[in-house]
Amino acid sequence: MRGAAVTGWGAALPETVVTNADLEARLDTTDEWIVERTGIRERRVGGTTSSLATEAAAQALDRAALRPSDIDLLLLATTTPDQAVPATSPEVAHRLGLTCGAMDLNAACSGFVYALVAAAGMVGLGVDRVLVIGAETLSRIVDQDDRTTAVIFADAAGAVVLEAVPGETKLLGYDLGADGSLRSLLYCDHGGFIVMEGQELFRRAVRATVESARAALERAKVTAEEITLFVPHQANLRIIDAAGQRLGLPRERTALVLDRTGNTSAASVPVALADAVDDGRLSPGDLVLLSGFGAGMTWASAVLRWGR
Repeated sequence: MRGAAVTGWGAALPETVVTNADLEARLDTTDEWIVERTGIRERRVGGTTSSLATEAAAQALDRAALRPSDIDLLLLATTTPDQAVPATSPEVAHRLGLTCGAMDLNAACSGFVYALVAAAGMVGLGVDRVLVIGAETLSRIVDQDDRTTAVIFADAAGAVVLEAVPGETKLLGYDLGADGSLRSLLYCDHGGFIVMEGQELFRRAVRATVESARAALERAKVTAEEITLFVPHQANLRIIDAAGQRLGLPRERTALVLDRTGNTSAASVPVALADAVDDGRLSPGDLVLLSGFGAGMTWASAVLRWGR
């Protein structure tokens, strides 16, 4: 029997830090207002999607003790490619010294979980090792004079190596979904800035996270009580708390980096996962629940057993 397991992980954040105090100085907002409504205290901006993706991916390769030639496929989840054409993934592959297949995938903030599930499917088809990356430079598509979005979105990248292992797969269950009728809740037209209907998006996001997570848990045949770590999309602390409460997953069992990173879309789940692993919060055999929602509207969840 052949399965898939996460064997390497990494994260990259730009050097430039934008604090709430920095935003107070130029926007009609306050640190208290931002923290109360989002949970964000600072965010990182700068770099390109390809440069951040390359840095995170290089870390993942190093932790997996792999050479570039060992990778068979690269999947990059992003809504902010370096340019419209060509895709950004071949550039990332080139920088890493890879000549394998490379493909961009856009499912907004759900993108990394979508890519991880797709990678597991490819392992099932015979691919040995897939580099899965979520990378964004959202600061490029945010109106910096709009206090509803400028305080939220930021730049980052996270990556994992998904590798074929003997025995049962470590991806125990997943759920993917989309509803295009909700496009207007969060979108960015070509050449424009992000537009967001915050209140309705909040309501839909909590529901999507909870229902998708429950579906993935059911498919994995595990309960929320068995989950060691909940790794949600880092969009808004109130959304995370509301979803966690309904799922029975308190903050103590939740990976949180939102206060330091802001909302980094497809990068947020792998960045939060890497942070938790580096903090020693996961041991082999632990169960991890990844869950994301995003523009589209899309949603995605996956249950992983940590380790080989």
